Amino acid sequence: MRSGIELIAGIDEAGRGPLAGPVVAAAVILNPKKIPKGLDDSKRLTPQRREELFDIITETALACAVSSISAPVIDATDILKAALEAMRRAVCGLAILPGHALIDGRDVAPGLPCPATALIKGDQRSVSIAAASILAKVTRDRMMSQTGKYFPLYGLEMHAGYGTEFHRNAMQEHGPVVGLHRFSFSPLKERQA
Repeated sequence: MRSGIELIAGIDEAGRGPLAGPVVAAAVILNPKKIPKGLDDSKRLTPQRREELFDIITETALACAVSSISAPVIDATDILKAALEAMRRAVCGLAILPGHALIDGRDVAPGLPCPATALIKGDQRSVSIAAASILAKVTRDRMMSQTGKYFPLYGLEMHAGYGTEFHRNAMQEHGPVVGLHRFSFSPLKERQA
């Protein structure tokens, strides 16, 4: 903003590591006059605080968009490509074109409609990225909780698809679910070999 660019989009993703479910990315252009208090890396906030900030961000941001890439697409490409594509789609979904994007991590998504900069630990260094981190995490957690209602044996509402002991045991006992589980991830990858 100091260099004269007014509309800055923060971009982050959630769900690169789980054994099930999509990777979700969010892009947020905060209103510089209404920056929500308490923005931080979503992993450092309680679930309740993330939910509260989700509502505040969506009510006060100039623009926000969320995108997800499913487990089968992750398996067909790889998790990095899928995460970067979700980021690209989130930015393209913004109602306002940003002048610049700040992305959490090392990589800039190809095909963005604006210049971008990758920031390691960006969700702790940029309030815009922190806001995107919260939107992506809350959206993905909600998606997994809903999915858990259709697949109650896997406890998705408890672990959001991460490789907990409960989840691994459920996959061992009941088998993985096509379209939900990531077959390119260990331990499912080894099962297919």
